[in-house]
Amino acid sequence: MPRFVDLSATIAPTPPETPPFLKIEIQYHDHKEGAAQAQALLQVPPTVFRNQEGWATETITHLGTHSTTHVDAPYHYNSVIQGQPAATIDELPLEWFFQDGVVLDMTHKADGDPITVEDIQKELERIGYTLKPLDIVLMRTGRDAYYHAPDYIYRGPGVTAEATRWLYDQGIRVMGIDAWGWDEPLDRQARKALMAGGKPGIFWAAHQIDRPYAQIERLVNLGELPPFGFQVACFPLKIHRGSAGPARVVAIVPDEA
Repeated sequence: MPRFVDLSATIAPTPPETPPFLKIEIQYHDHKEGAAQAQALLQVPPTVFRNQEGWATETITHLGTHSTTHVDAPYHYNSVIQGQPAATIDELPLEWFFQDGVVLDMTHKADGDPITVEDIQKELERIGYTLKPLDIVLMRTGRDAYYHAPDYIYRGPGVTAEATRWLYDQGIRVMGIDAWGWDEPLDRQARKALMAGGKPGIFWAAHQIDRPYAQIERLVNLGELPPFGFQVACFPLKIHRGSAGPARVVAIVPDEA
């Protein structure tokens, strides 16, 4: 049997002080409530259930498409990419999301020290791997250790626009990272953009490279994987006109890997 490694964070309620755009709220309905629902709907008493327990259910009352481990669609980056309407998450080909995976170890990179083309090429040479079209490339930064920390959003090296474009040119259509975002942290981007007079091409540069690719953000457990020799399944929820979809990202590692 292969080994399955869960690369997704658990969808769980967030602390009260969480900013609204990051908040997750879930209402839990226990078995007693389920029995009461059945009685109201079908006029059956709780005694029809084993131990008088009806169905347990949950209602997600607040969950942004980017609030947990998720796949970004090209539409997230811009409305038009390469002169065409950008694809939303429900329009992307399923073939992109079940492919061979590659983990590039970038744990030596400091916060705000973006991953470059040279960094990627050196790591590929170190692990002895040549990228092929549709490989899913995952950047291991180790920032998943801070997933529940208040400053998680501001941690991570990020990836340069040039490196993102280079990966796309190798045929990569899905790339991911175990940090809050693919670009370097927002506060660092903002400072650089403001110092440059607010011109485009500095803030959110890797997202807005005008290429139709998908990226996975907020991954976990990449340290449990070999550099390559495994597959990744990362199907996003099929959300109509969605800029992203939460995903259960799983690596499938053969016994011998």
